[in-house]
Amino acid sequence: MKIRISLLLLLSFISLSSIYADEGKIKNIILMIPDGTSLSTISAARWQQWYSDPSNPSLNIDPYICGTVLTFSSNAPIGDSAPTTSCYMTGIPSRAGYVSTYPLADPLNDIYPTNPSLAYQPLMTILEAGRIEKGMSTGLVATCEFTHATPADCAAHTYDRGRYDWISEQMVSNQLDVVLAGGTSILTQKQSEYLQARDYGVFKDDINGFRNYTGNKMWSLFEARDMPYDLDRDHAKIPSIAEMTKKAIEKLSTNPNGFFLMVEGSKIDWAAHDNDITGMLTDFLAFDKACGEAIEFAKENKETIVLILSDHGNSGMSIGSHKNPSYSKATKDDLFKAVAGYKKTAKGLSEIVKAAPQEEMKELLLKYANINLSDKELESLVQDHKLEDSGPLRKNLTALMNNKTNYGFTTNGHTGEEVILAAYHPHNKEPRGFLRNFEINAYMADALGLNKELDNLTQHYFHKHTAVFEGMQFQAVDSKVANELPFLRVKYKKNNLELYPNSNVCLLNKKYIDLSSVVIYMDKNETFYLPLDLREMMMR
Repeated sequence: MKIRISLLLLLSFISLSSIYADEGKIKNIILMIPDGTSLSTISAARWQQWYSDPSNPSLNIDPYICGTVLTFSSNAPIGDSAPTTSCYMTGIPSRAGYVSTYPLADPLNDIYPTNPSLAYQPLMTILEAGRIEKGMSTGLVATCEFTHATPADCAAHTYDRGRYDWISEQMVSNQLDVVLAGGTSILTQKQSEYLQARDYGVFKDDINGFRNYTGNKMWSLFEARDMPYDLDRDHAKIPSIAEMTKKAIEKLSTNPNGFFLMVEGSKIDWAAHDNDITGMLTDFLAFDKACGEAIEFAKENKETIVLILSDHGNSGMSIGSHKNPSYSKATKDDLFKAVAGYKKTAKGLSEIVKAAPQEEMKELLLKYANINLSDKELESLVQDHKLEDSGPLRKNLTALMNNKTNYGFTTNGHTGEEVILAAYHPHNKEPRGFLRNFEINAYMADALGLNKELDNLTQHYFHKHTAVFEGMQFQAVDSKVANELPFLRVKYKKNNLELYPNSNVCLLNKKYIDLSSVVIYMDKNETFYLPLDLREMMMR
């Protein structure tokens, strides 16, 4: 089964391997993704930091900026997080909404040729390959729910990024050593028990448990879904992304075989969708501190690569706006003072205002945003305050806060420009210049000695059940539970096997066994994807 999609990808792969092959051993990779972060966001964040603290003009990532990366979906130049991070993880561009899964062909629009026979094929990720082939520890840090597109891309496979029920089951079953993120409401009691039975520490909204747990395998989740923006979080209850990154490294680095860690500054993208400039800048600066933790570790460790790059741009934000036609004469106070004075994001402020009596609104805007409301502005906010839905109030506050600044936006959606790349390599073998998204995967695979393995591992661990069990009795059995996927029952001589979708647990002759990979079921083609080793196991 040939999965690489064109000669161009192969040539790029060979080029990266020859340029970046390293005499010294690389054991660890830390992939840092500030979701939805355009170059303009980074530039504005740096200015904002410098304005607020004149002694601190530079970001942690600044000395390591080395290139740009073009990200895209298989059939569209502007990607969403699911296919773009999927490409970093698998080397294959995919469709909007697809999580580490081969795309459906779209011949008129595909950017590179796509093989129709491979549609819906789960693709081995660099994280999974590191664990299976190298015995590496694996971890995820995110400020959104753990099942959101970017973390899911590392350890799950589906054509629908919204199927959190499928994705959560796969991620729990994929033997991740450390998961620190949002999503307490998503992790079920059954999943918690599965983890605890395998010696994981499992914590929900428990910062003391998170900080004091002495084991090396842990899931620690905060908030029902996404975590708050860094500016809005309660420091006594919710850790920063920098603290979570440091904790993940501490746990993962005990493995002598190395580790793969993905850290996502998730909420930068969310703020950009809302055009919430305060959230964008403060969450990026929080993410930059996490980058500092990763780089500091890598410099001391000397066997670690750190890659820092976004999955796509968002919002078309600009420093300077049509609101100020004299922008070229704008002072640093004109450009940065208003945002520097905001003590909450628009979302955080909307929650405070919504919970307070209307008569306190003017005082709250002055306290948290240094905005003295006009009568017209106050009346507009009062009307939104009366609504049960808090969305209009948040949008109104976002617009009000933005109007006091000199930032502009072109969209509430993703944008297609290249994203900035920063990297640390202990032997100065960073990827440099202009790269495409699949070349990032090639670079990581080469660094770990997996440059010829991802295709083979995909074929071995995600093989179609019809081929694995050819010549045996097998059938998909309806689970008889609404919305649940079928399971696979296989019989051969005296052996009886049951395989369950989105799980690594199978039942062989009435005994439960943990597989090294997760069984994937794609209802679109009614196919189970599973390890080839199961055939040999059935024939014993």
